[in-house]
Amino acid sequence: MARPGAPGALPVEGGTASPEHWPLRSYLELAALPTAVPCARLHAKNILHEWRVAHLTDTVELLVSEIVTNAVRASAEHARRRQDAGQGIGVPTVRLWLSSNGHRVLTQVWDADDRVPAPETAGLAGESGRGLLLVETLSSQWGCFAPGDQDGKIVWALCVADAQDPF
Repeated sequence: MARPGAPGALPVEGGTASPEHWPLRSYLELAALPTAVPCARLHAKNILHEWRVAHLTDTVELLVSEIVTNAVRASAEHARRRQDAGQGIGVPTVRLWLSSNGHRVLTQVWDADDRVPAPETAGLAGESGRGLLLVETLSSQWGCFAPGDQDGKIVWALCVADAQDPF
């Protein structure tokens, strides 16, 4: 499979974020397996240190962890539904893009499921359901869109060093 380019400009509060114009970009494709999450986190940590935006590492690692976890689950469910319908497919994948201009880091994760994620209300004893609430809290903005050239969705989160600088 050819390496897909980074998704295009995102509508963010106060304008657009155009990661294709940001000088720092990274791409990683992973099998949609539980091991994808620690691999994606380690990749993000290493890339942010290389980009000299290590002060955002903890936050971006958590964002990557939550979004990739959701993408792995969504891809696995999507693959199960396709198999149940008699449409055999190989191992599903997730894709991670990281982009930065030196002050902001944009995390984007693609999965094959078209369903838009929505925050859930988790009970006090619940073991899941808080991921998107964490993404909402940690990022300056986040969202989801359907890429124009492929199936599935991309969930994105913007991490800004200074909250006064939206993009």
